[in-house]
Amino acid sequence: MPRSDSYWSFYVTLCSKQVSVGQWTQTHWEVDQLLPATGNKPADAHEVVMELFLDERANYRLNLDLAEPKLFIICDDAGDGVPIPQSVTANQNIAAGALEGDTPVLTIGIPDAIACWLEAFITRHGEMAIQAKRRKHIDVRGEMKQRGGKQ
Repeated sequence: MPRSDSYWSFYVTLCSKQVSVGQWTQTHWEVDQLLPATGNKPADAHEVVMELFLDERANYRLNLDLAEPKLFIICDDAGDGVPIPQSVTANQNIAAGALEGDTPVLTIGIPDAIACWLEAFITRHGEMAIQAKRRKHIDVRGEMKQRGGKQ
């Protein structure tokens, strides 16, 4: 799929490293390469698509404004412990949701070209206000007064 205003295809390759934790050795996976899917597909690469959505602009802005903005590679696990890249996002909430569902998520710093593409998307469609969800305020004393209780 060629690059557009809201889609960009990439080739992702992963590498594993053995990490010692106490007396145990554990396999840790990292993103080795993230390349535009325009040329020949590298060996062991997986093609993934990054799609931008209008309702996620505020999340993209929050990520870009960080000291070290990140891309999140959401993976699938075939059961053998080897992650298989499925998609790429710059939305931290999507990555957090995947992690809560025990889906492997790998991170990589946002390359400058992708950061510019995200900026252009946000600029083209306008900034979206960041809204915090608030709980309704509960007036315990007023509630007690209505019930005829003491304050």
